[in-house]
Formats: sequence, C-alpha cells, structure tokens
Amino acid sequence: MQYALLVYETQEAFDARKNDYANEPMLAAWRVYHAALVEAGVYVGGDPLLAPETGTTVRIRHGVRDIQDGPYANTKEQLAGFTILELDSLDEAIEWASRCPAAAIGAIEVRPLAPDVKAHIVR
Repeated sequence: MQYALLVYETQEAFDARKNDYANEPMLAAWRVYHAALVEAGVYVGGDPLLAPETGTTVRIRHGVRDIQDGPYANTKEQLAGFTILELDSLDEAIEWASRCPAAAIGAIEVRPLAPDVKAHIVR
C-alpha cells in the first residue's frame, strides 16, 4: 500500500529555507533521510513545497469561484511538502515518519493513498 507523509513546518522553518543551505544541518538530515528511503526501496516520490504565501486556494460555493491567496488554514504549521512511500503497513509508515527530520520541528501526517478512488477517476 502507498502512504503519503505530509510534512508540516512552522513559518520559521520556511524562512530558514531562504538562507544559504550550504551548512544547513536540516538539509544534511534530509539528505540522509532521503537516502535511507531510497536504499530501503520504499520511496515512490515527493517534493518540498514553496512557502504557504505562494499558494492559492480555490473553492466553489453556490456556483461561484472563490479564490484566496495563501494557505487555506490559519495555523502555526503549514504544509511544507510530501513524500509517497510503498509500504506493507501503517506501522511501517509511522516508523518512517518518525525518522523524518521535520518531525522534530513540525509534524508529519501519515495518510494512506486511495487507489480505488483514483481508479474511478483515471479510466
């Protein structure tokens, strides 16, 4: 089964991305984590996201399009990126999530993908 690890980080973590990454300990931790995922053969894909203020949220309410700049939620932590893993169990996904460097500064949501729903969309 495939699991998405949704990475949430604070505004401070996003701000740190704007600095020179040459000596950034977090970047080094991410490199080690990514290499471990690839070496274990569980990495399917994923990417970091730009800062929340670069996003746009679209909703349709009563047939009218409502567009909001920035993140859809006013919370301390914002969605920062995602990783898709192919694993045998939720326990394995939780184990990999606990090893993610962002878990120490933000949060990692583990959510199974819905291939049955996708099968109805992609025919």
